Amino acid sequence: MENTSTRRTGQVLLVWGLLVVAANLRASLTGVGPLLDRVQSDLGLAPAVAGLLNTLPLLAFAGLAPLVPGLAARWGAERLLGGALVVLALGVAVRWIPTTAGLFLGTALIGAGIAVGNVLLPSLIRRDFPTRVGLLTSAYATVMGGVAAVASGVAVPIAQAAPGGWRTALGCWVVLALVAVLVWLPQLRTPGPSGSSGPGGPGGPGKPARGGQRLPWSSGLAWAVTAFMGLQSLGFYVIVTWLPQVFQDNGVDPATAGWLLFVFQVIAVLASLAVPRAMRRARDQRGLAAVCSAVLLVGYAGLFAAPGWALLWSAVLGLGGGACLVLALVFIGLRAPDAASAGALSAMAQSVGYLLAAVGPVVFGLLHSLGSGWRAPLLLMVAAAAAQTAVALVAGRGTVLPARGPRPEPAVPAAKSGVSNGR
Repeated sequence: MENTSTRRTGQVLLVWGLLVVAANLRASLTGVGPLLDRVQSDLGLAPAVAGLLNTLPLLAFAGLAPLVPGLAARWGAERLLGGALVVLALGVAVRWIPTTAGLFLGTALIGAGIAVGNVLLPSLIRRDFPTRVGLLTSAYATVMGGVAAVASGVAVPIAQAAPGGWRTALGCWVVLALVAVLVWLPQLRTPGPSGSSGPGGPGGPGKPARGGQRLPWSSGLAWAVTAFMGLQSLGFYVIVTWLPQVFQDNGVDPATAGWLLFVFQVIAVLASLAVPRAMRRARDQRGLAAVCSAVLLVGYAGLFAAPGWALLWSAVLGLGGGACLVLALVFIGLRAPDAASAGALSAMAQSVGYLLAAVGPVVFGLLHSLGSGWRAPLLLMVAAAAAQTAVALVAGRGTVLPARGPRPEPAVPAAKSGVSNGR
């Protein structure tokens, strides 16, 4: 009885730890956009240099993601994630230093810390909660998106009211990062549930394996999951970077354009909450993923054809975008037979996906500069959403076999676990 109670307490602490970690994975990034003009003016940055503040973390995600499974195999997933949280907190603190070098060094450290969390959270959920992959993925995506929306909404008011201006608005998130470090400490001292394999390889939670699992580059299904992750990430970062400007150029005042972006993020959070219920009613995720991707396509097409209906298209894009983010993360857990494979698939999907996301806003802006207005860039997003809809029909079903290494543990039977339908 005592062991059961201890185990239950440990799982509760782990869930809280994962959610607090998730709260830190976007907040320090989404607060930059609303303050970018102030940062640029104060530090005398050229527009291209200032744009690196949004691009640098995405490049860190893409570059570091393939390394995470091997590092987790060597040090243990819990220790690696704890170290990443310390790096993230350090990065937010360094960004508070009133110099250009501090701003960019801090941003690079933030990107490195978040990159590790991006890869490890799906595999930790797959390892420790194999019967609740969809539910917990939705929960952490909701927390991540909700805090990110708050961060973008309070950035300007904090900069206006607090001593230190925009530096305080960016640096205040160190408090949340330190809270995450404290909440995660129990995971460094106590092992997780026995009999499972860690995200970096076999050997049990928190125990290093002999080597990391290779990324499944030869798997067509893995590439479908990667393409879905990349295309939905591209859409999200294009929207948060350019949507307010698209609205302003169509007659919306800047303040209203900012609130429309907030509407997009809030509806995305609400949509992410609905995904687990929808998944429980389906045998697989192909139809749901295709429908949600088609909703994005409608949003981009509507923005192209009738840009004056700004509120409607913000809501439609939020509805499709929020659902597709959860589905992209859920695919990582559900398409993998075990946690080690989930870690490898997560690394592959996020390395390529965030590289595509980093390129997307640049290409979108370049098409605007070369053409006449936003029609060509929006047609690009219509094409991207159409491709995502097609890819969803492949990514929503099946299992990615591991590239090499020991035979993975058997997946929990779908009829008993609910893994196949996301419960």
